[in-house]
Amino acid sequence: MIAGPELQSLVSEIADDMRARPDRGRVADYIPELGAVDPGYFGMAVALPDGTVAAAGDADTAFSIQSISKVFTLTLALGIAGDRLWKRVGREPSGSAFNSIVQLENEKGVPRNPFINAGAIAVTDVILSGHKPREALGEILRFMRFLSDDASITIDKAVADSEQRTGFRNMALANYMKSFGVIENPVEFTLGVYFHHCAIAMSCRQLALAGRFLAHSGRHPGTGLSVIQAERARRINAIMLTCGHYDGSGEFAYRVGLPGKSGVGGGILAIVPGQASIAVWSPGLDAAGNSHLGRIALETFAKRSGVSIFGA
Repeated sequence: MIAGPELQSLVSEIADDMRARPDRGRVADYIPELGAVDPGYFGMAVALPDGTVAAAGDADTAFSIQSISKVFTLTLALGIAGDRLWKRVGREPSGSAFNSIVQLENEKGVPRNPFINAGAIAVTDVILSGHKPREALGEILRFMRFLSDDASITIDKAVADSEQRTGFRNMALANYMKSFGVIENPVEFTLGVYFHHCAIAMSCRQLALAGRFLAHSGRHPGTGLSVIQAERARRINAIMLTCGHYDGSGEFAYRVGLPGKSGVGGGILAIVPGQASIAVWSPGLDAAGNSHLGRIALETFAKRSGVSIFGA
């Protein structure tokens, strides 16, 4: 992959192109706080193993990472439960909306994968077990701060409150899973932690740094410490590739060719195995709930830099 001034030049060019485009998608207005975000934002950051970051646009503006947090809660849950986790959540693409309850009913309360809402709620329940909600949330937040080496990362309380006021579908999903024993803790506790970790606010720069361990066999390249076993890091990348963009995952794999995870706040985290992690943010979404310009920017970056897990 290109590096140095050439990498910074490419990132800057892409950011300039994306900020000038009129086709920006639609912000996630079903969450009131997200609906108020200006769709004119665009940021991009590429983090290399040594901590160097090529960034441009609004790369230092914090945004609600939403479902991107599910990559990190999955990592924590695998550290807690290991492969026992897969008895409570599957690993297959859903082919349905991220908040579908029909699919959950057909599969007897076991979510299809950890990145749809039901699956992420089940994963959150694993982290919560044996803890008070505040303790579990603190563990997630400390993990994000450690990975990004930034103690300033926090939760946007207004977004969390907005989700709790309007998250009726997620409440239904959690209660339905509870009826099958997939959720073990009180539903209101599990949902409280879930809504709050989705409301973590990070910039592209912070998010790209936090994702580096997935590009480097589960190791934090800044410290050399093992975050998760290399095999599990590979599997998280695999699930990101097949399930990271809901029912738009196939299109993302086809056009970008990298593992990635989107959030309805407009962010996308993408991984270049062995080389870099990339974060983009543009609040306007496409029909599948993924950042419209974020995907285009990553497709452009992959083509011009020659990075793809499928070959040049």
